[in-house]
Amino acid sequence: MTTLAIVRKNGQVAIAADGLTTFGDTRLSGEYKRDPDKLLYVADSWIGVCGSSAHHLVLESAFAQLEEVSFDSREEIYDTFRRLHPVLKEHAFLNPKEEDDDPYESSQVTCVIANATGIYAVYSYREVFDFDRFWAAGSGRSFALGAMYAAYNSQLSAEDIARLGVRAGVEFDTASGGKIVSYLMQLSDVTRSREEEQ
Repeated sequence: MTTLAIVRKNGQVAIAADGLTTFGDTRLSGEYKRDPDKLLYVADSWIGVCGSSAHHLVLESAFAQLEEVSFDSREEIYDTFRRLHPVLKEHAFLNPKEEDDDPYESSQVTCVIANATGIYAVYSYREVFDFDRFWAAGSGRSFALGAMYAAYNSQLSAEDIARLGVRAGVEFDTASGGKIVSYLMQLSDVTRSREEEQ
């Protein structure tokens, strides 16, 4: 799996990911891969994907097939992933079944998103969550959440806290490791002014 972390603090958003890929019991660290990054850049957003190692390439291809891709709000993210689902089924041969009593077909994707409007997470049934401070995903998420919770009210920046969360995942989660990659963005003026009004 992986450790992914997103943080929103002081007008900035950050995303961070570890660099390890696993195939069962085999570990493939970033030094053996040409593209060690688990983060995709799509529609002015950084997307961290966890789950199958196939997701990265599949999602790059699938997003390119959509006429419009927007991650500017919870509703727009939902709509983008709703339109993405049939593309995943028809062009990437997604198996949408998890359990017999599932309420919806699964997209089999868990991801976190950071952009100028905020930080979000999307889960397999296209549930979208909008976060105020921080969140984590992947097998190392519990370690990342604890580390970020302990550090959030410190003087550390959004990027420092995201990297700290992933570092905790790398330290304690058996399926996370390698070089940590992170990106930092400014919240848009519109988003910041909306927050100041609240």
